[in-house]
Amino acid sequence: MSGRVDMTKGPLGGKIIKYTIPLAVTGILQQLFNAADLAVVGQFSGKEAMAAVGGNAPVIGILVNLFVGISLGSNVVIARCIGQRDEAQVSKTVHTSVIVALLGGILVTVLGELFAPGVVEMLDVPTEVFPLAVKYLRIYLVGMPVILLYNFESAIFRSCGNTRTPLAALVASGILNVLLNLFFVLALGMDVDGVATATVIANAVSSLLLFAALLRTDLVVKLSVRKLRVHMDVLGQMLKIGIPAGVQGMIFSFANIIVQSAVNSLGTTVMAASSAAYNLEIFSYYIMNSFGQACTTFVGQNYGAGENGRCRKALGLCLLQSAAGTALSCGLILTFSTQLLGIFTTSPDVIATGRVRLGYIFFAYMFSFAQETLSGYLRGFGVSFIPAACSVIGICGVRLTWIFTVFRRWPSFETIMRVYPVSLGITALVILAVTLIVRPSRRYRIAKDSAAGNP
Repeated sequence: MSGRVDMTKGPLGGKIIKYTIPLAVTGILQQLFNAADLAVVGQFSGKEAMAAVGGNAPVIGILVNLFVGISLGSNVVIARCIGQRDEAQVSKTVHTSVIVALLGGILVTVLGELFAPGVVEMLDVPTEVFPLAVKYLRIYLVGMPVILLYNFESAIFRSCGNTRTPLAALVASGILNVLLNLFFVLALGMDVDGVATATVIANAVSSLLLFAALLRTDLVVKLSVRKLRVHMDVLGQMLKIGIPAGVQGMIFSFANIIVQSAVNSLGTTVMAASSAAYNLEIFSYYIMNSFGQACTTFVGQNYGAGENGRCRKALGLCLLQSAAGTALSCGLILTFSTQLLGIFTTSPDVIATGRVRLGYIFFAYMFSFAQETLSGYLRGFGVSFIPAACSVIGICGVRLTWIFTVFRRWPSFETIMRVYPVSLGITALVILAVTLIVRPSRRYRIAKDSAAGNP
């Protein structure tokens, strides 16, 4: 199939770029779902609706990140089995992943609907925003089964080197999402309920397109409805890698809820500005994150094939390319930050405050690209707990401590923003030190030689 990258043979530099660009664009398009929601309600429904949509981001994250982490486990297991040429295990993992996505999505929907008001209340949103925030969250939660299904399906395609098919599905659904946003809000007079409904429909379309592609593909990850079942042996492998990553994401999102609550306490203008800036900075994040995911998949396949030298080379190239891509994207967004923030709002105060956030966050990204790539490298070898623990302590621990101590002493938006470079800088240094100590490529080469009876 067009778009597949053979990771175990040939030069790596061009292949990493070929794999990463569609992956980064896919992440950006996913974020454009929320950005389109924010822009439409910001321009046509007011800053209260805009704050309601943007303020839900940490809540949504804490609900979905466990299963997104498990999808990463699926990616690693399939990539390793492909490197080992074990097609039977690949098939079992693919079919298990689809069932886990659907059942997990239903569980998240049910639990989320039960606790939606209480979760939004934790965010300390202004009184005028609260009903809109709850309404948006309830509708968004209905789409969790298809949202998680899309993430697992994307992980399946990525594991065999195909990042173009998920991108194509998202392009189609992203265009649909924008059109539906405008239709529901402008033609039908809806507000946050309109953009939430549009997002759910668009995610359903993207997941169905990928499901159909898996049924038709000639790759080893081909799906058969008759084979859909949970295989406990591969589920255990997926969970061993995926649960630490998922728990890390959940705790990370919980820490973001505390940070978001501090932001919300400063008023609607700061809340709206932070939401608008987030929907710009996330584009640069997806670029660096795509190199982290690329490192995971390239290392996973080459580790499965016994090519540990290529694993180390993939790490070095991913670090260099991630640094260049992140710097370029941050520079462009900062240069045009006033115009880009103006897409979401016409308020000068919101735009000015949003530019403050962008400055601090992009400075923090000087450390974040290394943290993302090194974590991806470790996970490619199946080492998932270590990067998760480092991130929980270094990012979440520092941010929570900062909000409950430093911010209480100096309660300003700048005080909140300073925690990002501090926490990410500490975490990057810790993960670098751990990687140098663990040296996973050497460790697994020794284990392989011992298993083969070599001295």
